[in-house]
Amino acid sequence: MKITMSGTGYVGLVSGACLAEVGNDVLCLDIDRGKIDILNGGGVPIHEPGLPEMIRRNVAAHRLRFTTDVDAAVRHGTLQFIAVGTPPHEDGSADMQHVLAAARAIGERMTDYKVVVDKSTVPVGTADRVRGTIAAELARRGADVPFAVVSNPEFLKEGAAIEDFMRPDRVVIGADDERAIMLLRSVYAPFQRSHERVLVMDVRSAELTKYASNAMLATRISFMNELANLAEALGADIEDVRRGIGSDPRIGYHFLYPGAGYGGSCFPKDVRALQFTAQQHKQPLRILAAVEAVNEAQKSRLLEKVAKRLGPDLGGRKIAVWGLAFKPNTDDMREAPSRTIISGLVERGASVAAYDPVAMDEGRRALASIPGVAFAGSPLGAVADADALVVITEWQEFRSPDFGELRRLLKQPLIFDGRNLYDPELVRGAGLEYFGIGRA
Repeated sequence: MKITMSGTGYVGLVSGACLAEVGNDVLCLDIDRGKIDILNGGGVPIHEPGLPEMIRRNVAAHRLRFTTDVDAAVRHGTLQFIAVGTPPHEDGSADMQHVLAAARAIGERMTDYKVVVDKSTVPVGTADRVRGTIAAELARRGADVPFAVVSNPEFLKEGAAIEDFMRPDRVVIGADDERAIMLLRSVYAPFQRSHERVLVMDVRSAELTKYASNAMLATRISFMNELANLAEALGADIEDVRRGIGSDPRIGYHFLYPGAGYGGSCFPKDVRALQFTAQQHKQPLRILAAVEAVNEAQKSRLLEKVAKRLGPDLGGRKIAVWGLAFKPNTDDMREAPSRTIISGLVERGASVAAYDPVAMDEGRRALASIPGVAFAGSPLGAVADADALVVITEWQEFRSPDFGELRRLLKQPLIFDGRNLYDPELVRGAGLEYFGIGRA
């Protein structure tokens, strides 16, 4: 099937490559010539495990191409996926200019039946706006061309996006056009050979499902962070509590890990956008307001622990930081806890030596305005002569360090574990002071 993917950001690039992988003819469009030049030159502008190999394989097989030619892109695909960015405004609402611009471009050029698929994370009611935008362009042209608009939200985890797309736990299709539903079922048939995973519903329910999913996951994280802080005050261990409640099948273990707070491109933005929509309809989501407040406070929790142990004035102190990305297997630092923590350390007078396996280039860009931040070439290079080690991201290579070597390299034997990676007794047995999240 011929498919056009508008947008070569995270969602568009992963989706386009995976759709090409199963035999579709995919043309990816982006108005950012720099991105297209990188892709046509054999590079990949984002970090996602397995994606560069998949792109190279499908480009070589002539199933995946990249272009800035809007005319060619609209002409190419019966299915026109819109996977452009929806960044937040200051009030929390989603910026829809790129989605509507993509819809307008389709309406200006289409000459035969198209299924326009909203893949971007968009507020409820966006499909109606996209439909109206396309209809207005057709009317302006005096053209009578049939089309359908479908909501098909993505549920991709950064760092595991290819696995999520190729083996989805569900495929949500919001549509009322039977021909469009049939085409989407056909597109997703190769990804659900073992059993049916397609959930067909009305468009507005599909749009709300995406926001509701991310809001629920964010709620679980903030709930556990609140419990962790209480456990610490009570002298309990949140890791024991987590196992105790997670063993209940009604609750489960997923997203019950306390830590330094959530970040990234999805949870913060989507929680705020859903709250904005609720306020517009005079249905405030009080739980989500608390979820966001808890998360913002949690980002400073490690900072408070460092200041309590070393004093509020960190002048002359060097702090080693392991982990910059908001989660492992990505270089994404959007709203990452590391930004809040590092900024706070520097404001208190400390210098910072940071290391991340993947996000070093992104870290240099994101932290360029903060003085006193250096970037080490290795985990141990960051630790040398530091007054403390702060672990922020749970990368695999941080999970089993040589604690004896850390004890030797650190000026002061202090570890602040923002992800509860380590056994406190093991760390203390090596002669280090250990401070976790929610651990007495």
